[in-house]
Amino acid sequence: MNSRLTGDETVLWQAAARVLDANWTGGATVPSPGLYPHQWSWDSAFVSMGLARHRHDRAEDELLSLFRGQWADGLLPHIVFNSRVARHAYFPGPELWDSDRQPGAPRDVRTSGLTQPPLHALAALRLHACAADLERSRAFLARLYPMLVAQHRYLARVRDLESTGLVAICHPWESGLDNSPAWDRPLGALQLPPTGYAPRRTPHTLPTGEDYDRYVRLVTLLRESGYHPGHLRETHPFAVEDPLVNATYLASTHALAEIARIVGGDPVPHREHADRVHRALLDRLWDRDTGCFRARDLRDGRLLPVVTVASFGPLLDPELPAPVVRDLTDLLLSARFAGAAGYPVPTCDIQAPAFDRGGYWRGPTWINTNWILWYGALAHGLPVVADLLYGSTLRLVRQSGFREYFDPFDGTGRGSHDYSWSAALVLDLLAARRAPQAA
Repeated sequence: MNSRLTGDETVLWQAAARVLDANWTGGATVPSPGLYPHQWSWDSAFVSMGLARHRHDRAEDELLSLFRGQWADGLLPHIVFNSRVARHAYFPGPELWDSDRQPGAPRDVRTSGLTQPPLHALAALRLHACAADLERSRAFLARLYPMLVAQHRYLARVRDLESTGLVAICHPWESGLDNSPAWDRPLGALQLPPTGYAPRRTPHTLPTGEDYDRYVRLVTLLRESGYHPGHLRETHPFAVEDPLVNATYLASTHALAEIARIVGGDPVPHREHADRVHRALLDRLWDRDTGCFRARDLRDGRLLPVVTVASFGPLLDPELPAPVVRDLTDLLLSARFAGAAGYPVPTCDIQAPAFDRGGYWRGPTWINTNWILWYGALAHGLPVVADLLYGSTLRLVRQSGFREYFDPFDGTGRGSHDYSWSAALVLDLLAARRAPQAA
């Protein structure tokens, strides 16, 4: 712990560090005790940035542990399963995915067959930025760099379904915002066979019933195709270009260019690809009529109607035009989002019929999306927005602890307790606040 932290910030720092220590398994960090007993890709990217402020060695191990699940084609799975965890401790477990029957999957660990927002190169670069031993950190980046390149190559080759520069998700779970109302329309178009696929009992914080049957049906279709790229491109019923996923892809592509420079590689191809993604984001997902980014359903060619926190993800793009930044900022601060929430930022437009203040990803505030918007606001020189996000995020955890998500109106904690990315990102916020040059 850095002695420069004072007052209740010191208490907050120590409490966050204890959560990460308690959720450390020896090689990786579980999102929370009990409910999420494996390693998740989206979570580990955030957790590593917090661990870098607390236990830098563990931060590096966190990413290496995740990448041991990488498939031969570069796919970085969204779950790496812990073989020591009981078979029925979590659904969907490894049996649903059958990764051990896929020729390109790793042999020594079982994984899912989906991916998640590719924030990992940005996470790795932030680890390097706060490293005490730069030579050791450079060696770590040199070790990780080929894995990151393979991850991005997979996304460009397999997930750019219309050759536009943007990547598509093939399942709501790949968005990181699992059952966001943004996915209601494409899920509603999915035809189910007569029998249900999901077990009768699922954790109370996850979607249940017919929606969950649809999620599992999509996995079944992928598995039966052998996760073949041709199935994704031609027949898989769910294919969406999401602004948040592509914004993380863009941010990590910029980070990959910087990592290449640090380790003696060629940054130019990464910079060129970042420019292509930047242009495609504006051409395909920016809706001038509503002044925000919206996800595009590739199966019907239309923008999806519900505006969510993902619409602000492109603030991660350092080259976003100033008029676009202004429109996004106006919407973010309006009564549809932060302007009407005592504890922003809600994950869905408050004025949308689908908004649910207690529904998983359908309205509550989450620490990780607050962090993403805070990081983007800093990059665009928006101190008022950055200060709002910083202050409201710390207020949430001071009031309700390191919960999984929070009521956007009264700050009540919901979901799991001692949630790892909530603790990790508080550490990153506190550390960056006292050393702005690291942000």
